[in-house]
Amino acid sequence: MEDTSSCSSTVADLPVASFLQRTLERLSSSQCLKVNTEEAAAPVAVIALQRYLSEQTDGQQQQLDSYSYDVTVTDGVWRAKCFVHPSLNHLVHSNTLRTGADVDITQCSFVYNERRLGHGYMCIEKLTCGAERSVLLSGVKDVGSLPMLVKHGMERSVLLQSDVPLQVSRKHYLSLWNNDDPEGDTWTSGSPPSATVLDVSKITLLCSLESCLRNTWKPLPLLVKIIHKSRLRYYGKFGLKIDYPYLAYFEVADQSGTMSLVLWNELCPEFYQRLSVGTVLYVQNYSLKQSYSNRSHPQMDHHRMKTFDSVEICLNPRNPTSVITVVSPKSVLPQWGLPEVSYQFTTRSELENLSNNSTCDVIGLVTFVGRVERVKSIGNKGPEKYWTYRWIHAVDGTSERPFILEVFSSSQPEVFSRICPMTYLVCTQMRVCQVEGSLPYLTSSCETETYITGHHKGQSYVSDPRVKSFIQWTKTLKDNDVLQKTAVGGHYCYPRPPGKFIQSMVDVSTQAPLVAAADLKKELETLQYREHKKVAIQGQITAVRYMKGPKTTESQGTQEKEVRDASTDAHNHPSTAEQTLAASSTSASPEKISARKRRVQTRKATQSSLNRVSESAKRRHKDTEEEESDSGSEEAQDVECCQQLQNQDPDADVLSWESSSWLTQRREVSEHLVRGGLYRDSVSRRFTFDEKNVLLRQSNLQPTRWTVEQNADVIVPVVCPGYYQVTILGINKQIAVDAAYLPVVSSDEPRAVGLPQDPHGNTMLSCLSSGFLCPLGDADSNSESALPEPEEVLATAAELEDTHVVCVLDLCSLGGDEMEVLINKVYRVTEVSLN
Repeated sequence: MEDTSSCSSTVADLPVASFLQRTLERLSSSQCLKVNTEEAAAPVAVIALQRYLSEQTDGQQQQLDSYSYDVTVTDGVWRAKCFVHPSLNHLVHSNTLRTGADVDITQCSFVYNERRLGHGYMCIEKLTCGAERSVLLSGVKDVGSLPMLVKHGMERSVLLQSDVPLQVSRKHYLSLWNNDDPEGDTWTSGSPPSATVLDVSKITLLCSLESCLRNTWKPLPLLVKIIHKSRLRYYGKFGLKIDYPYLAYFEVADQSGTMSLVLWNELCPEFYQRLSVGTVLYVQNYSLKQSYSNRSHPQMDHHRMKTFDSVEICLNPRNPTSVITVVSPKSVLPQWGLPEVSYQFTTRSELENLSNNSTCDVIGLVTFVGRVERVKSIGNKGPEKYWTYRWIHAVDGTSERPFILEVFSSSQPEVFSRICPMTYLVCTQMRVCQVEGSLPYLTSSCETETYITGHHKGQSYVSDPRVKSFIQWTKTLKDNDVLQKTAVGGHYCYPRPPGKFIQSMVDVSTQAPLVAAADLKKELETLQYREHKKVAIQGQITAVRYMKGPKTTESQGTQEKEVRDASTDAHNHPSTAEQTLAASSTSASPEKISARKRRVQTRKATQSSLNRVSESAKRRHKDTEEEESDSGSEEAQDVECCQQLQNQDPDADVLSWESSSWLTQRREVSEHLVRGGLYRDSVSRRFTFDEKNVLLRQSNLQPTRWTVEQNADVIVPVVCPGYYQVTILGINKQIAVDAAYLPVVSSDEPRAVGLPQDPHGNTMLSCLSSGFLCPLGDADSNSESALPEPEEVLATAAELEDTHVVCVLDLCSLGGDEMEVLINKVYRVTEVSLN
């Protein structure tokens, strides 16, 4: 908690005019407690954005949103903690209102708490979001040193100063983007374990507790070791009169066997981060209850201990008040007979032999880390919540293929946010997913724990033989060789859709749901920041355009070019994508260059001929476009011919194809959704140690609190030669949508791992169906595998004419107006069936 005694006394000493102070004074003198600030507006910077479960007021007909937000802003002189009006919550959902950005407050009010004396706060009702990177914060070195602005007479209102929500019925904040991670000062961590001498002469064993469930006899203390730990579970909902609605499961063991232990409510902030796998507990005043049958359980066969699963040990903050003593490792005695924590590490070479849904532990060297994304919780009956996850590749030397890991947040934000290439990653209790037509992958369970370099010391697994073997293998590696095969961020989705699209009437979760075009519009409008969804839409592809590089603004493009030029001088090793481009041009042998020149000349001649046909057809079409045309006429044939491949904008060097009917159809389309595309965050970047922190921040979610480093970030350049923008017309020809298609062009790309690579003819349709250009080249080999040029692929687009297809789309909101709509796979009608 901050010292508030000096806040009000320093006003006269501040030489700079303060917008926040001026606004609060106007609110204090206003009769209606509301002011418009346009005439006196000045930008303020967002330095913290915090979320909590909304209050439900009496007589409220409909809750505007499940969660409320407090925002802390600064004008460079004062800080002010304000309430965000619920009508502005959508700005948070889209990450438009974000930390590290400047905003202009145009209307605000002052709200008094009617049930508590001396408590009130400013409520921001209208604002305008400015630059993503704050200009104001560039001159602030330590925002924590700025005084907190408090209305005169409310200096003792600790809620305005402390890490507690402004709405007084809530006692704690939630993590900004999920409900699983501990958030705020209320969570205790790092407390030293007890060195108290314990009386273990009168304890009870777990094996005797099952008989005590219906017995009025008070159980004796327990002496147990934690062998598994679950993620936090938040069960808060409207009307629930519990200040800290959390629980966490632990599997504990003694010499007689294992049993579940549940940590409830206020005890979670106090103890959850202090209890780790291997921690020894001395527990008193616990209660017993029948086990909850619908919860998940870790796989513990490898422990070879008896499991007592009919009873759970409950630790409560009251009725009774449990007493938990964390025993120092130095105080643990061998005669207590506590079992060792054991693991079941699996190597990558063994993964294919494991059965679906079985569980294993893995260790590997990280080579790829995807951006953090969110997915809506399934079957959640309470307030809407999201899970956060990221895709990771890790190698262990036993196979040329990496582990493909879908790692969800496991209530370890300090680990989850720091996973990056070149670190040793341990994931426990990972569930095996065997997928037909794709490589197996591993996904998190509720009991998964993750550890990275810097967090391995003291963990029980360090002495495991397979861990030691892995460490020995890593000593044979050279950092530069591994770095050339690393990547961070970008779009990644696994596994690939199956070879046949089957619409199941029984199990709708088997693949991407088939949605109407109108539903697709709704999905795009309601997606929240970094939320990922996979959907399918049926229709026909009416236009394809080849675009040069990701979407970006002109200023961003200039900035990126400056950074790219700087990085070229700073780094000796080109990225994988740069190597791929170089291998296909300047680094090729004289024979390959000569062959490529002949191909380019042929393409230029073809393009020139097509352009002449195009201009002639355009003139004839312009003269007759008001008349009803005959599809068999010579003019129509010329138009269809030129639309096979045409350069609509020679200055921008844009190649495109349109179906012969698109010109007429687009006039009848009620809506054309053009928000989708390829953005800077859609493309992965090569990892470098120099850019580590910047890459981590860009691939992680927007932080709750601003840091100086956040505003100092430079844009890491993206190497992307181009992509295809595809227009899909809905089956009823009422709504069209633009989607980006970025084919895999190299086997070194993270998206190439596990990708079925059956040869195809590099037609536009076969590329859209397979996801890659054939054949994929390998940077380590010298084989000639000249990939087709965009004009060559587009020259085959005529087969898309009037073809009924099903397109699987990956949707992801990247923040603000950036809505990523990417084609994952396109099915022909012959590849679709009902089940």
